[in-house]
Amino acid sequence: MPVTNPWLAGPAPTARLDPERLGERILNLLSSQNMCVLATAGPDGPLATPVRYFHLDFAVMFTAAATSPKMRNIAADPRVSVGVFAPLVGQASSRGAQLFGRARVLHEGDADFAHWWPAVRWQSDHAERGRSLDEPPSGPLVVIEADRIVYTEHWLRRDGYAPRQFWRRAPR
Repeated sequence: MPVTNPWLAGPAPTARLDPERLGERILNLLSSQNMCVLATAGPDGPLATPVRYFHLDFAVMFTAAATSPKMRNIAADPRVSVGVFAPLVGQASSRGAQLFGRARVLHEGDADFAHWWPAVRWQSDHAERGRSLDEPPSGPLVVIEADRIVYTEHWLRRDGYAPRQFWRRAPR
């Protein structure tokens, strides 16, 4: 039987991408998608929430109602995982990332808020909802700077690289 992508058959390669190339692939994924699944832990157990995100480098961010279950969970335990993935058409198109880090909740007066806020494209949401573009949202901004990322892309197998790659933030 003919195989569409014969490079998917057999054992996966184990070669690692150099950090710069891996970082570029991760940033491409983060830039080309806008939905993620945020995983938090709370008193009722794990919670996986679809969230529209924005990114700046290897950080994802989103706004949320301060009283939402995900915000209550983050307040209790800021350790989170974020899954970002491209639409799957077949095994060859499999591409996604799991980001691991701590969520920080920032408010307009906080020192770091001005650094992150310009990356949030809130204007399109306001236009869609008929809200004034002169009044940005006032809810908190959640920022998750990835400490580590597990990146999966099966297309890497074509070039002899492992489909699962591991990224770590350089020590600060």
